[in-house]
Amino acid sequence: MSRGKKIILGIVGVIVVLTLAVVGLGLKVYFDVKGSVDSTYESVERAQKGRGVNLNNQEAFSILLLGIDTGDKGRTEQGRSDTMMVATVNPSDKKTTLVSIPRDTYVPIVGYGTEDKINHAYAFGGAAMSMDTVASYLDIPVDHYVAINMKGLKELVDAVGGITVGNDMEFTQDEYTFKHGQITLDGDMALSYSRMRHDDPRGDYGRQERQRTIVMGVVNKLLSMDGITKYQEVLSAVESNMKTDMTFDTMKTIALNYRDAFTNVKTEQMQGEGFMQDNISYQRVSDEELQRIQEILDQELGL
Repeated sequence: MSRGKKIILGIVGVIVVLTLAVVGLGLKVYFDVKGSVDSTYESVERAQKGRGVNLNNQEAFSILLLGIDTGDKGRTEQGRSDTMMVATVNPSDKKTTLVSIPRDTYVPIVGYGTEDKINHAYAFGGAAMSMDTVASYLDIPVDHYVAINMKGLKELVDAVGGITVGNDMEFTQDEYTFKHGQITLDGDMALSYSRMRHDDPRGDYGRQERQRTIVMGVVNKLLSMDGITKYQEVLSAVESNMKTDMTFDTMKTIALNYRDAFTNVKTEQMQGEGFMQDNISYQRVSDEELQRIQEILDQELGL
């Protein structure tokens, strides 16, 4: 379970490229993007139906971002969502809020009749069960999902020519030594950078913070001209490694109506306390902390 912890930002890459295609880079780019987006589409059959957010009216919406621990080193099984983030996109205040959920959070798994680690929902019932479980736990509508695997993260980072992140502690992971300060990562290095937790006094929370810095590194690169010129590489990285319930038309609407919100990304970390049950380690989130996160999400979604 400690191998390659993923970050999910294929959707941002697609939206950035799609925006440019729609507003004037030409038909070839437009149809390249459409073909790639069509290949990533996978609908979900949810026990709890979504609210049917109206994107044409620029209503705030949410996306569940899932990083799946498969795709690299020949792994092809269902896998688990070892990275889970909820992104709320609010065009009114031109802001996207990214909330990290600890993968070991002990919650009721909706549709499975048990309590378990929240990342097991994906193993039990795929994206649909993950969406229903997160929606129930956070008491918010989860409108869409994006899932990307380890291989997708690595190829996405390489597609944009590597990323630069601020590293707050020096450490060695796999064959790489990551110095303190600004460092540049390629795809393999990004996987290793997001993997370390045992030498971090913050444990898994330190790892989640590094995951968010990789998200921001990819966003910044994609929003730069250098990232945009590599659109074909970006599409190649996501089309075989990403799944989403957003159609091409949905993404096109988001690209046209919400693009300003993706330039201002704020991050939040849900905090829990570790406990052991049946010799298994879990995280328990207090009622106060859960309420804090719920209030943030409610505000951003205008609930």
